[in-house]
Amino acid sequence: MSKLATSGRSARDYAVLSIGAALLTITLKFGAYLLTGSVGLLSDALESLVNLVAALVALWALTFAARPPDAEHAFGHNKAEYFSSALEGTLILVAAASIGVAAWGRLFHPQPIEQVGLALLLSLVATAVNGGVAIILLRAGRRLRSVTLRADAHHLFTDVWTSAGVVLGILLVKLTGWLVLDPIIALIVAVNIVWAGFRLLRETGLGLLDTALPNDEQQLITTILNSYEQQSIQFHAIRTRTAGTRRFVSFHVLVPGEWTVQRGHDLCEEIEIAISKALPATHVTTHLEPLEDPLSWADQELDRMS
Repeated sequence: MSKLATSGRSARDYAVLSIGAALLTITLKFGAYLLTGSVGLLSDALESLVNLVAALVALWALTFAARPPDAEHAFGHNKAEYFSSALEGTLILVAAASIGVAAWGRLFHPQPIEQVGLALLLSLVATAVNGGVAIILLRAGRRLRSVTLRADAHHLFTDVWTSAGVVLGILLVKLTGWLVLDPIIALIVAVNIVWAGFRLLRETGLGLLDTALPNDEQQLITTILNSYEQQSIQFHAIRTRTAGTRRFVSFHVLVPGEWTVQRGHDLCEEIEIAISKALPATHVTTHLEPLEDPLSWADQELDRMS
C-alpha cells in the first residue's frame, strides 16, 4: 500500500537559464583573457566552460529524471540527477587541475597584463550574471528539492568567488607591478575550486547510498505517527531515503487483530495522505500487521541495528 505526492513542477527551465548564462559568461571572460593575457582570467574562463558542460548535462538529467516510472524503473528515474552532480563535481576538479598547470608555468615566467580596464569590466559583468543566476538556481533547487539545481548553483557561486579573486589579483598587479601575483591568485582559485568539487561529489555519494531523510523531516514523520498511537496503534520498521527530488518512507502499522481489513486499510490511507501532504513528493509505503501476533514484532531487531 503506498501513496505518492508530487509537486508537479519541473526544474528544466532553470537548466536552460543556466545554459544561457554560461554561453554569455564564456564570451565575456574569454574576451577579457584575450585582451590581457592574464592566466587568472584564463582560469576564470575555463571554469565558465565547465559551467556550460555541466548545465547541458543538468538539462539532460532533469529531463530524464522527470520521466514517469515504468516496468524497468518502478521507483522512477529521479536518481539520474546524481549523474549530473557527479559529473559536475568531476569537471570542477578537472578545471582546477587545468588552472593549476597553467598558473604553475606562469609562476616562473610572469608576463605583463594589458588593457586591464576593459577586461575587468567584462569580468565584472560576467560575475554579476553568474551571481544572479546562482541565487535563482539555489532558491529553485531548495523549493523543488533538486540536487542538480543546487549543485549548479553552488558551482556558479564558486565561479563568482573565483572571478572576485581574479579581479582582485589583477588590480594588485596593476597597483604593485608584481606580475607574480597573477599566477598566485590563480593557484588559490584552483584550491578553492577543488574544495567545491569534493563537496559536490560527497553530496552525490550520499544520495546514491540512499541516505535517510534529514532529522527535521524524520521528526515530522514521527510527530504524525505519534498522533495515532493513542488509538491502540503502534508503528515500527520505519525506513526513509531520498532519490533526487523524491522521498521514500516505509513502516509497519500494528493494529488490534479484531479490526476488519477495510478499517485497517482506511487507517493506512489516512496516514499515507497525512505524510504526503506534510512532505510533498513523498512515496509512502505501509504494511499492516496484527498487534497481538508475535511475528509482527520480529523485525524490531532490525530497528535497533539501523
